[in-house]
Amino acid sequence: MDEMEGRIAVDGAEIYYATRGRGPTCLVLSAIGTEPYKLMTSSPLTDRFQLVYVDLRGGGRSTGDPTDLSFDVLARDLEAIRWELGLERLAVLGHSILGVLALEYGRRCPGSVSHVVAVGTPTVGDMQWMTEQGRLYFDTHASEERKQVLRENFANLPKDASMSESMYAQTPIRFYDAHFDARSLFVDAEVMPALLGHIIGTLTAGWRVAVGARSLQVPTLVAMGRHDYIVPVGLWEDVVDDLPDATLRIFEKSGHQPFFEEPELFAETMARWMA
Repeated sequence: MDEMEGRIAVDGAEIYYATRGRGPTCLVLSAIGTEPYKLMTSSPLTDRFQLVYVDLRGGGRSTGDPTDLSFDVLARDLEAIRWELGLERLAVLGHSILGVLALEYGRRCPGSVSHVVAVGTPTVGDMQWMTEQGRLYFDTHASEERKQVLRENFANLPKDASMSESMYAQTPIRFYDAHFDARSLFVDAEVMPALLGHIIGTLTAGWRVAVGARSLQVPTLVAMGRHDYIVPVGLWEDVVDDLPDATLRIFEKSGHQPFFEEPELFAETMARWMA
């Protein structure tokens, strides 16, 4: 199966998915539409895996009330896609805060989730605390050049800058290349503030990976960029040994999205780990 798309009705919503590539199947979760993740996961990954990009309910091309999304509802949505594809087991990849959702799907469905890949994922859902940890890591470890680029980016922002413009100004804390222009990656993003607000403000707000860590029996790959100043790698170094079957991989020339910044190495790392 190369490329296809579909929708499946689950609990009052239609969940949209699109597939690309060949090989073992891995769901790729998205709360901003599937197009940005298609752009960020190029041929090194799709040559090795069949990626199934999934819009969470209430986001992208999926319907439904985003406030209905719980970890149990998420698991039912993803299980319905697995059945639709006719698969006994599959892997799941979640980036940033969506890695929490991938971990919780694996926790709830160990019989049908073969592997969990959490990329740039926080260890807790307290975003205020995470922001402070990122700031401390940046102040301590970022180069002076990187810090200068960040200062200049924010100094050049207009007073009425949009949320998107502010995010692009944060490139030095999000990407290995402090001068990278990320606009082309997100031009087709379908941002649903209600979904993002629910995920960050309600669903994951009190989540901690260390709570109930032993109940996560699915093999887990934690992929972190050395230059990720959103989620510092050191936070995982302190807790990864508490998980029954977790592997931490650090990508030295990546920020918050190593699957995009080091695509060949990421694909090879993921394939070898799953094998």
